[in-house]
Amino acid sequence: MNATPRPQAWKILLAFAIIYFVWGSTFLAIRVGVREVPPFLLAGMRFFAAGIVLYAWMRGKGTPSPTGREWASASLLAVLIFVMDYGLLFWAEQRVPSGIAAVMMATIPVFMTLAEILVLRTQRLTLRLGFALLIGIGGVAVLVSHEAGFGEKPIEMSGAIALLVAGISWSLAAVLTRKLRLPESKVMSSGAQMLAGGILLTLTAAVLGEFRGFHVEAVSIKAWLALTYLIVAGSIVGFTAYVWLIHHEAPTKVGTYAYVNPVVAVLVGYFLGGEALGARTVVGTLLVLVSVVVITTTPKKAEPPLIIEAEVAES
Repeated sequence: MNATPRPQAWKILLAFAIIYFVWGSTFLAIRVGVREVPPFLLAGMRFFAAGIVLYAWMRGKGTPSPTGREWASASLLAVLIFVMDYGLLFWAEQRVPSGIAAVMMATIPVFMTLAEILVLRTQRLTLRLGFALLIGIGGVAVLVSHEAGFGEKPIEMSGAIALLVAGISWSLAAVLTRKLRLPESKVMSSGAQMLAGGILLTLTAAVLGEFRGFHVEAVSIKAWLALTYLIVAGSIVGFTAYVWLIHHEAPTKVGTYAYVNPVVAVLVGYFLGGEALGARTVVGTLLVLVSVVVITTTPKKAEPPLIIEAEVAES
């Protein structure tokens, strides 16, 4: 049997550029959008539109629709990933600079590792991992501490807590993904989760009263462009590039987006969003990234890669 020919180098580089820079820049797009559109409603519009496109695309290719049990699993994950993780991320970005939000979300591997040690038992708490976890926690402490100021204001505590809860929720979803029955097609699985997530986010927005006082005609072109960028570039194009890369490159290489995205987000927020870039941000970011690099390069039992749309994971 002939091996699958390796894609041209420029295609590999383009796909990496997309998951590095597009996903990294989505944090600023979220920040722009939530200034004018309520957060859960904005997230709902983003993922409903992206989910419909992916679902219709796969159905057009002949992929069967998820079964009832698979829809139930997708809906459960949608609560954790889209309502809790992305919903809280969008909410927090009303209070926290986009670059800092990306750095806080980069702690997801920390929570993933804790889940693997305490729940899945696929990792042992070694000295290396223990050191990495402490470094990551230290980075978060620098960002939120009122004492370690470095001459820069700490981020708002409610936003920081929301982002940490979002990271924990994503980690719990990652654990459940390995145990739930989902469509065999990873694209269909993610499309179903996005579609369910979009619907649940919109319902959440209604329950929270986000429709009251919201007027579509008052939303500026800038905010609509931000939403379009999130749907097309962040979700559809970014996810497609990610899935394609997973089939052509080692998961460890593809996973490098986890520590490139926060750097891109901080720089984009500084240069394009006018966000502060002081010593606190630099020190906190470096500590979190060191933690993520050590954790993601620590060998563990081989497992199939999780294919869930991520911006940081995900933005």
